[in-house]
Amino acid sequence: MLGTLAALALVPREIYAVEIHLLGFPDSDRMTLNLRPLLLGSLCFLPAIAALCYAFAGDLDRYLARQMLGAVSICSFALLVIYALIDINDKIDDFQEMENSISFLFHYCLVTLPPVFVLLIPFGLLLGLLYSLGRLSHNREIIAMIQTGRSILRVIAPLGAVGLFLSIACLLLNYHWAPWGEGYREALIEFAKSGSKSQARNVLYVHRDAERIAHRSWLVGSFPYNYTPEDPLLDVVVRSKDEHGPTTVLYAKSATWSPDSKKWTFNDAVRLNLRSRLEDGSLAEEFDADLPNPYLVHNFPETPWQIVTPGLQEDYLGIPELRSWLQQYKGDAWAPRRAYLTQWYYRWAQPWICLVVVLLSAPLGIVFTRRGTAGGVAIAAMLIGAMLLCSKVFLTLGEAGQLSPPLAAWGTNLLFTSIALLFLWRRLHGHPIYQAILSHTPLSRED
Repeated sequence: MLGTLAALALVPREIYAVEIHLLGFPDSDRMTLNLRPLLLGSLCFLPAIAALCYAFAGDLDRYLARQMLGAVSICSFALLVIYALIDINDKIDDFQEMENSISFLFHYCLVTLPPVFVLLIPFGLLLGLLYSLGRLSHNREIIAMIQTGRSILRVIAPLGAVGLFLSIACLLLNYHWAPWGEGYREALIEFAKSGSKSQARNVLYVHRDAERIAHRSWLVGSFPYNYTPEDPLLDVVVRSKDEHGPTTVLYAKSATWSPDSKKWTFNDAVRLNLRSRLEDGSLAEEFDADLPNPYLVHNFPETPWQIVTPGLQEDYLGIPELRSWLQQYKGDAWAPRRAYLTQWYYRWAQPWICLVVVLLSAPLGIVFTRRGTAGGVAIAAMLIGAMLLCSKVFLTLGEAGQLSPPLAAWGTNLLFTSIALLFLWRRLHGHPIYQAILSHTPLSRED
């Protein structure tokens, strides 16, 4: 019922948002954009699907899932509270200057929730798994389960199912809402500081015809995040030319576009005519400062969303926007396609870190000796730090062209899945993990 209510509230708004986006981006990939409402509805019903799977599971599987979910929920909520307190504490001075600071703070938290969930859930999953598996091992419950005839793989199967559902949730959020929320979060911070929400700054866009001949170039000083006539483009410069060369340069403090009439409105506009002629017939530059205010232009086919595309940051684009960007600049030698293509692959790869964390936590959290799980916790902490470092390094190498985009995006998953499978193999065969790693450190040699 809650999923139905959430879907009824969110899906129509998402359908309207997609329609507005297609109005400004007529050349966008419509298939991936039209999937947004469907995937948002699927996300609303994902908890109900997980509960249905839980209902059909066996008693022992439900017991393990409850133990894991309780610990993961507490750890994830604690991490979320710590993150929110640190984040708000850093920005509370800017938020206090807002007129409706409480509502603005609530709006800021809602926008931040999807990207923060995707960021923190692997860490909450790791801590919760280590705690729950460590407690089950300490109480000899894991040994009791194995003595009933279950293998270790069968014991951790329900934990993998929970990791799978969390990966699917992160994948759905990564499709659009998590990267969009991260970008809009930065815009809200800018709005709190300066009173304007810019999606991009100092954007250069070149309009070309079907023969790829440039006719106009736009330079926009500030492009608002949610474009409306009340929040227009600022500091606009439009340079026009024909087959004989440059013709005019139009300067304006602000500009808006009407989706109904398809016309541009420039405020406080000044035009520089580059084809004026003197009495002797020679060319000269002439400013025309007597333009009507506002100045209307009907023959500019560009839309605001097309103009802002070159200035969009790849980190803040979802899968539909990245695919549309790559299609628009296909074959353009000057476009930084590698960075956007790497991020496109990373949108698909990053959510599956949750499954990798399950594979890492299971052999480190399950112990059969009296040593406890302290060694496994230490190894897990080091591996998570190494995972974050490798993710940044691989993405940087992919954007720089040192690695292929698929390998840069999936490299962290492949590397740490291999490490997890090695640990799991050692656990299945009864070989120690922490002691084996410790024996190869300089400290053990000194002892």
